Amino acid sequence: EVALVTGASRGIGRAIAVQLARRGARVACVATAAERCAETVSACGEAGGEAHAWGVDVADTSSVAELVSTVHKELGGLDVLVNNAGITRDQLLLRMSEEDFDAVVATTLTGTWNFLRAAARPLMKSGGRVVNVASVVGLIGNPGQSNYAASKAGILGLTRSVAKELASRGVCVNAVLPGFIATDMTAGMTEDARAELSGSIPLGRVGSPEDVARLVDFLCGPGGAYITGQSLIVDGGLSL
Repeated sequence: EVALVTGASRGIGRAIAVQLARRGARVACVATAAERCAETVSACGEAGGEAHAWGVDVADTSSVAELVSTVHKELGGLDVLVNNAGITRDQLLLRMSEEDFDAVVATTLTGTWNFLRAAARPLMKSGGRVVNVASVVGLIGNPGQSNYAASKAGILGLTRSVAKELASRGVCVNAVLPGFIATDMTAGMTEDARAELSGSIPLGRVGSPEDVARLVDFLCGPGGAYITGQSLIVDGGLSL
């Protein structure tokens, strides 16, 4: 099994790559620069799998198409695509620049579309799986994240549409929606803010990248064979 994971250098993407490697997948780890995935590749090897690193700007349509073609050729196929790459440029609406809005949408939403488009034919040949990493913010919103929320909400509509298009070829396309997960992206919060947020989560704790990775692994394995077009929330009850 060959799996391609974007945003694989850290956090949720790294955990997903390692989880897929653990069950024997050959993983293409993608980040803005290949060297950023060196530690993930090493962790995949320690988990008993095989991994390789590639670098690309996910917002660059032609570069993404070239990368997917290279991965397909060098690893001998493509069975799983996990679109995890995303960035934040948080700011209140009245202060947010056009550049900050465009940058987040380009990486998070257009980047997901670029990989879906480039990987569609290989995935149709393999009857593969796609998991797009969205966010509960795309459902419930969050002050200061209108750009991020819009891009993540867009992923949900994209997921449902592509699921309908590719279902006849046996490809399952789903989205997972993490809540508050302990990653580098959330590391800047103060302890007080973190404690306050944890208190608002019914399960009483912040999620781990592995909590998300195990759900992705399920969707990409035998358990996900009859699930498509769905948005699965993994947030400890935060969005209830």
